[in-house]
Amino acid sequence: MEKSFAATVNVPDYPPREKHPTIFNTFDGLNPGENMLIVNDHDPRPLLYQFMMERPEQFEWEYIEEGPENWRVAISKK
Repeated sequence: MEKSFAATVNVPDYPPREKHPTIFNTFDGLNPGENMLIVNDHDPRPLLYQFMMERPEQFEWEYIEEGPENWRVAISKK
């Protein structure tokens, strides 16, 4: 069953310096139990590490699609 998402961030739409702040601001606006979707043109693994450092124990990360052209990740707020 496909998850429903409270928000979607299409990462390539944003200038480089706005990408991660936009994602974190969107995540911070979620209620516990809500999900967001990020869509990217490469593996967003560095973002996962940033989440682990800045929002430890606050999220779940699930790859929905793993390339090679599109990467989709569901991020759930605990």
